[in-house]
This record gives sequence, structure tokens and C-alpha cells, in this order.
Amino acid sequence: QVHLVESGGGLVQPGGSLRLSCAPSGSAFGINTGGWYRQAPGKQRESVATITATGITNYADSVKGRFTISRDNAKNTVYLQMNSLKPDDTDVYYCKLDDYGWKEYWGQGTQVTVSS
Repeated sequence: QVHLVESGGGLVQPGGSLRLSCAPSGSAFGINTGGWYRQAPGKQRESVATITATGITNYADSVKGRFTISRDNAKNTVYLQMNSLKPDDTDVYYCKLDDYGWKEYWGQGTQVTVSS
């Protein structure tokens, strides 16, 4: 069964940085589009950043200028570089990858906590 391998979450002080990464287990499929989403308890999951197969990116207004989504096709991995982190960025972050048949795969989520 294919699953996504997420890593990079953790605890960081305000103003700090983290990098999340996401890849299909065993390179089970080539990544078409990729995205990062976040969800706080009791709230809807929201899109943070997405990237297309051709590298076109899109960001939530709240993270523009601070977060950067990227992909390494050789490593079949999608990343989210998060800089200037704020306490409001504290959430569980989920990766979503689509294969070239437009099948969606979701990661298990990784906790990001921004606190002093």
C-alpha cells in the first residue's frame, strides 16, 4: 500500500525556520502536483501552498513571503521551507501528492509548534 513519508516538523521559536519534506514511499509514483495543507483542532483544513508539475506555485496570503514550496524531481520529493514562523503557524501540516492519473495521496500529518 502506498503511503507518503513526511518529515521535518517540530518545535521552533517565533522567527525560526523549519523545512518539511514529503515523498511517496518506495518512490511508488511520480509526483504530478503537490501541496501542503494545515489544520488546527476544530477548524477546516486549509491550503498553505501548492506546486504544479511545471513548478507553478500558489500560496495562502498568510504565508506569502515567508514560506516556499519546491520540488526535487530527481528525489521525487516536495518541500515546504517555512521562515519567520509565527505562533499562528502552529498546526498539523499535511502533504498531498497527486500522481499522473490524478489520484490523491495524503500524508499522516506532522506537528509544527511555534512557541517561545
